[in-house]
Amino acid sequence: MTVSEACHLVLEAAAMGKGGEVFVFDMGHPIRIVDLARRMIHLAGYREGRDIDILFTGLRPGEKLREEVLHVHEAIQPTHNPQIKIARLSEPDPVLIEQALVRIGLALVNSDDRQLIQILKETIPEYISNNSPFSSLDALPAAVSSA
Repeated sequence: MTVSEACHLVLEAAAMGKGGEVFVFDMGHPIRIVDLARRMIHLAGYREGRDIDILFTGLRPGEKLREEVLHVHEAIQPTHNPQIKIARLSEPDPVLIEQALVRIGLALVNSDDRQLIQILKETIPEYISNNSPFSSLDALPAAVSSA
């Protein structure tokens, strides 16, 4: 999708919005970064392997291969434009959020990164910290992680 196409979707969603909606755009088919890099090298007039090398360095901590826009339990509602959908998100419990914020504040004061991530995982069960130093917390059952 080009920048102008994306801007068009944003403007159209803004015009159809009534307030408080979360719009999800269909950005087209995903492409591999290596294919994009090869195209950019070629469009710049260079040759891969001769003028410019592509190096595969692996994922950095916390980096993901795919971005999940919505959780599997969250629904989307179509609009008149098939590229624009409205997300129907679950409402968080304000009391639980307030309690989590207090606990997060304490973890921040104590500079306890592990406790901070643990609280996030308890508050947002869908949160998975793939490829990070905190991945070990992903495997903990909820009863253990809330201790």
